[in-house]
Amino acid sequence: MSVRTRRAVDALPEYKVARNAEAVKKEYGLSSLIKLAANENTLGFSPAVFEALKALTSRYPDGAAAALRKRLSERLNVPSDHIVFGSGSFELIQLACLAFLEGGEETLGAEPSFGWYKTATAIMGGVFRGIPVTSNYSVDLDALSRAVTERTKIIWLCNQNNPTGTIFTGEQLEAFLAKIPDSVLVVLDEAYVDFVEQPGYPQSLLLYQKYENLVVFRTFSKLEGLASLRVGYAIGSAPIIAALNKVRIQSNVNQAAQLAALASLDDEEFKARTIQNARTEKQKFYRAFTRLGFSYVPSNTNFIFFDIKREAAPIVEEFIRHGILIRGGNEYGFPTHIRISIGTPEENDAAIAVFNKLFLPIEKQSQNR
Repeated sequence: MSVRTRRAVDALPEYKVARNAEAVKKEYGLSSLIKLAANENTLGFSPAVFEALKALTSRYPDGAAAALRKRLSERLNVPSDHIVFGSGSFELIQLACLAFLEGGEETLGAEPSFGWYKTATAIMGGVFRGIPVTSNYSVDLDALSRAVTERTKIIWLCNQNNPTGTIFTGEQLEAFLAKIPDSVLVVLDEAYVDFVEQPGYPQSLLLYQKYENLVVFRTFSKLEGLASLRVGYAIGSAPIIAALNKVRIQSNVNQAAQLAALASLDDEEFKARTIQNARTEKQKFYRAFTRLGFSYVPSNTNFIFFDIKREAAPIVEEFIRHGILIRGGNEYGFPTHIRISIGTPEENDAAIAVFNKLFLPIEKQSQNR
């Protein structure tokens, strides 16, 4: 082909589509598959969503998402012009790079953390610099602040961090923000905000009003279970939101997603059940991991990051053969670690049974049935 791509695109690795459940079942000859690899809400979503989708039409969606914007503005007590919607957090991250990042400028983030920060930076010809997490798997805010240079344009803060599940507190975040120049955009990615258990979590919707270079990303994919419909939102100062609006595709959030998000906002019973399931089932995994001799990171999310103290890739493969999909730590630079999502009680019991089979001596397996 004689049409040249941008140099930044040439440098990108070839995109590999993740295997979907049907492809995995076909490859391994499975009749069913439990998917505990993508931090989805396996309880589904609010029954109210099905009713809301009856209003779906053949018309283009509202490009301003006015009804959803108004409801969310009232619920969060923030001005409506401080909100912009995206097709999940992926698009919001891309919009931040499109709006603020020049080629050759840097972005900073924890290592490991959500991988799209690095990819979105590279697409724009920027340079991502990863700062290793601390020995207790926490985002190293002090090291991040020291890493800022005159080329730094965006800092990605995933809180709770994915894949480690750790948080930093509001006090730690304020101390960090006080050190960061106003010329650097700080993105606070709070995809798992509703699952936090540890005290001291930042009051981000107050902080962004104090620090105009702070923007907060949230999503309907986790608590509300709308991962398949792709709807997320950013909250920030009016100038930041206006810049993100300039570069987003109009009508980027489809009508079904807007209707579903509106319906899910009001189903407090479903959301409470989801949170309770994550908290109760995490304790079940913690007990199992302790019995098996694994070390785990106490999680403030709907997933757990843990060390099985041996190469994890063969174990991940063995889990697939047992009809369960989990995430190995190789891609995060932690080859003996696994990240597992919290599923339904039945799904979690099935996963624990496989761990017992693979790691417990035969005489102890019968005691744990």
